[in-house]
Amino acid sequence: MVLGKVKSLTISFDCLNDSNVPVYSSGDTVSGRVNLEVTGEIRVKSLKIHARGHAKVRWTESRNAGSNTAYTQNYTEEVEYFNHKDILIGHERDDDNSEEGFHTIHSGRHEYAFSFELPQTPLATSFEGRHGSVRYWVKAELHRPWLLPVKLKKEFTVFEHIDINTPSLLSPQAGTKEKTLCCWFCTSGPISLSAKIERKGYTPGESIQIFAEIENCSSRMVVPKAAIYQTQAFYAKGKMKEVKQLVANLRGESLSSGKTETWNGKLLKIPPVSPSILDCSIIRVEYSLMVYVDIPGAMDLFLNLPLVIGTIPLHPFGSRTSSVSSQCSMNMNWLGLSLPERPEAPPSYAEVVTEEQRRNNLAPVNACDDFERALQGPLFAYIQEFRFLPPPLYSEIDPNPDQSADDRPSCPSR
Repeated sequence: MVLGKVKSLTISFDCLNDSNVPVYSSGDTVSGRVNLEVTGEIRVKSLKIHARGHAKVRWTESRNAGSNTAYTQNYTEEVEYFNHKDILIGHERDDDNSEEGFHTIHSGRHEYAFSFELPQTPLATSFEGRHGSVRYWVKAELHRPWLLPVKLKKEFTVFEHIDINTPSLLSPQAGTKEKTLCCWFCTSGPISLSAKIERKGYTPGESIQIFAEIENCSSRMVVPKAAIYQTQAFYAKGKMKEVKQLVANLRGESLSSGKTETWNGKLLKIPPVSPSILDCSIIRVEYSLMVYVDIPGAMDLFLNLPLVIGTIPLHPFGSRTSSVSSQCSMNMNWLGLSLPERPEAPPSYAEVVTEEQRRNNLAPVNACDDFERALQGPLFAYIQEFRFLPPPLYSEIDPNPDQSADDRPSCPSR
């Protein structure tokens, strides 16, 4: 008898979205199939799957213990989110080589379904960083007698959703700083920077509207700039390793001495990036918008505005309320705009309601039964008449000024 061979072993997921990308979140059911293709008949002891999710960090640091002695310190830490095992064919024991424990698989393609549920507790979003990662995967193992097992591992993505439609992430972020340059005994004028964004939470693909005012009273040429930074923090054995990466940036116009530049909603687009990771004990991913002034020959003047990159985009209602309120405050309060000195008079009554409309609306209302009789009383006639009386003439002089203290009626004695 000629034994068959394993031609292919693959894993496919039943995707929950239209993009055919296996993406899940806490509480979801992960399901799929292990696809096995063989040529000829094979004997199998077991076909197992092993699913696991974990965060892991690792880095090394070199230290000197003396003049001629050096050693390397390793820092590692791991957090496990779930660990699931299942047997699709066969039994638990792989060391049983008796003929009774074998299963025969005939030539052709075969599918074996699997499923498991992710924990309901919050899971860290899948992430690949400089010194650590958050990974979720399913591994299939095919065990045959007297042969090495065939193994295959396939990863899937987990998103711990962050809804940016929460009050804390819809609140505007702002700041102001000033710097005075000194050169020996000479002191130049200050450089001031004010910046504001309409909210703290954004999703990848959105553009951040930056409202800023930069005033250069120094004697140097300066350049206003803005940049989005990602900060990766890794924790192990009481130590922390931090990596900062530039995500996107923009540059304003050069400012000579005595000049001012205003950004009235300058756009900086967020590229496709990983969402913020805020709930993992050993890996933290944060974002910030840095608005700064590049000063040659001196330390830059900068403002850091915190950002949270979420997964659930802004709802239309949230966008309207946050943008309208923050836009008004930004434009009016600190871009120097003010209300007109004299308000415009409202339109006259004749411009709004014609005489024909007024007569038609004052016609008796046709109602029915008891409701009709109730509405024929004097109260309803008063309401109807009141609704269509013309408003008082517009005047900037109060026709009913406050009474003087002498004319006011005195309080009755008690």
